[in-house]
Amino acid sequence: MKSTWLFASVVAGLCSAPVVFGQNYTPPPSKKPDEVTSKQIAVKTDYLARRLAVLRRERVREYVMTDVEIFHKAATWIVQHDEFYDARAAQWTLDVLDRGLLRASQVAQGDAPWLQQAGHPVVRAYRSRVDGSLQPYAVTFPATYGKEARKRWRIDVVLHGRDPSLTEVKFIQQHPVERTAPADQEFVQIDIYGRGNNAYRWAGETDVFEAVDAFYAIERQLGRDQLLDTSRVVLRGFSMGGAGSWQIGLHHPDRFCVIGPGAGFTSTRGYVQDLPEKLPPYIESCLRIYDAVDYAENAFNVPVVAYSGEKDPQLQAARNIEERLKPHKIPMTLLVAPGLGHQFPRDWQQKAEQEYVKYTAPNKGRADYPDRVRFVTFTTKYASCDWVEILGLEQHYERALVDATKTEPGFTVKTTNVRAIRLGLPAGFSQPQEVTIDDQKVKARPYATQAAALNVYLERRDGRWKSVLPQRILTDRLRRLQKFNGLQGPIDDAFAESFLCVRGTGKPRHDAVWKFTEENLKRFRTEWAKFLRGELAVKDDIDVSEDDIANRHLILFGDPGSNSLVAEVLDGLPLTWTQESITLGGKTYAAAEHVPVLIYPNPLNSGRYVVLNSGHTFHAADFLGTNALLYPRLGDYAILKPAPTEKDPLAASVVTAGLFDDFWRVKKE
Repeated sequence: MKSTWLFASVVAGLCSAPVVFGQNYTPPPSKKPDEVTSKQIAVKTDYLARRLAVLRRERVREYVMTDVEIFHKAATWIVQHDEFYDARAAQWTLDVLDRGLLRASQVAQGDAPWLQQAGHPVVRAYRSRVDGSLQPYAVTFPATYGKEARKRWRIDVVLHGRDPSLTEVKFIQQHPVERTAPADQEFVQIDIYGRGNNAYRWAGETDVFEAVDAFYAIERQLGRDQLLDTSRVVLRGFSMGGAGSWQIGLHHPDRFCVIGPGAGFTSTRGYVQDLPEKLPPYIESCLRIYDAVDYAENAFNVPVVAYSGEKDPQLQAARNIEERLKPHKIPMTLLVAPGLGHQFPRDWQQKAEQEYVKYTAPNKGRADYPDRVRFVTFTTKYASCDWVEILGLEQHYERALVDATKTEPGFTVKTTNVRAIRLGLPAGFSQPQEVTIDDQKVKARPYATQAAALNVYLERRDGRWKSVLPQRILTDRLRRLQKFNGLQGPIDDAFAESFLCVRGTGKPRHDAVWKFTEENLKRFRTEWAKFLRGELAVKDDIDVSEDDIANRHLILFGDPGSNSLVAEVLDGLPLTWTQESITLGGKTYAAAEHVPVLIYPNPLNSGRYVVLNSGHTFHAADFLGTNALLYPRLGDYAILKPAPTEKDPLAASVVTAGLFDDFWRVKKE
């Protein structure tokens, strides 16, 4: 399949992105500091680097080190990417370095006083499992945190809006130690950086949970975790933060007691203008990964308090959700500010807070074990809610439903498009369970996991449900490749968890193909640093370790001649690749003129991905456009035909592309 739109916007990725409501997200021109200030920044950055080197030799605890190192990263990256978008940015950078040097001196004296600070914002950081990068977040404790006996605090996770001029320096500057928390603040606030401006998608989505988990881990280390009420977690944000709240809240409804999206888009179509009326099927299917409107029914599991201005075009996002909920009679609160556009003033924030309190009062919060779970998904990337986990779908990107109620003798369950599930039991239940599933009665024996939780496992074969051992499901996954949580594609999914890019050191079979794959890796490295605020881990094929294979997705660039790992895994992939030809899905292409890209379970470790010759399938123009453009362009696999030009060495056409079925097979036409 060839597509002019794909050629222009998908592979080259350098053209103008489709327009949305006339918004322009290009950062302003950089206002480079003068020579004196630049030298001051360089001197202080070097001094902080040397102080950090000393602290590392002293083996300072990791969570303390990251809280100091983040100031060095912030100053380094604003210079490296020339991101002085504000006239004050150079001074901010010097201030950030001073804060880092202060922390370094405090740590050298055996202290980390910022960890005890309440009533003011505190910038912290963690090292991401995705790429090993440092990522910041900010915590604001109420002034009386830890001072009131037996009080457990609600936690608010706050997602920021789109800011084309946002950098690590600016994020840190937005959370100054001088600011005082409101006297009436009744929650711990965690402000998420989210790797910049990506609407909390892909690695940006991972960042939300990594930041929150890093916060919890530090509070446990400090012996303060008993001060936190994890049954009362609020997710909220405005604009891009609203889009992130819709998306993350409805995909992970069991993580929050209420979600508070302010404006923000909930669907690609209707928000992104100038899209073709009909995209290729594999792209249309992949819109269902992140379009929050498709997950609207999950509001059954988490209350929604949405907000929008009456004149804000993004009000339609909430209306879209309302329409999906009406047939199911699922309630939702929508606050609409008369006469207002795209803004969320303080008085309306207070009105939203009054609604949150209905679900966050100390005697409320999320139930440990709700009696009923009604969960909708379109992919095993999002496979669980409370005590229900979908272990396999009949068909990805079609609506799947589990509606399950815990009864005294067992469970009553209705499913759609599901072939295997796990149902967790509440504490104290160990007897066999009578399960009525899709009007079929099954006697199910509970099995204990390593975490000592009891679960029942059910699988449907030949149209009939039966109780099975969990080992049966795990063994079947080894004997027959299938899509399940964390191993379902598409290509872009590989970059939301730990991955390693691998370059070849051998002799390429065809120079044109080799040049294309080298340029593709170069582009991926540049875009990852600029738009996802990390540095790619890249190794030569001969340096890849056993630990890399065991714990990372492998992103292989090259061909079987240039990259020994491509040659090693080739016989376990659904294609043949010789000197002369590439065969995929029964069709053959000239190897000298085509490049295969795909994602597949790694033949060296079936619990991880292998990816051939691809980073993200959306590119710079899409990152600089509306975040709704950050959806997959190539599905699970594609054959590209490079057509490089002097202006664009990565120009190419998509000869074929698609999605594997739920057993990782090329779908028949």
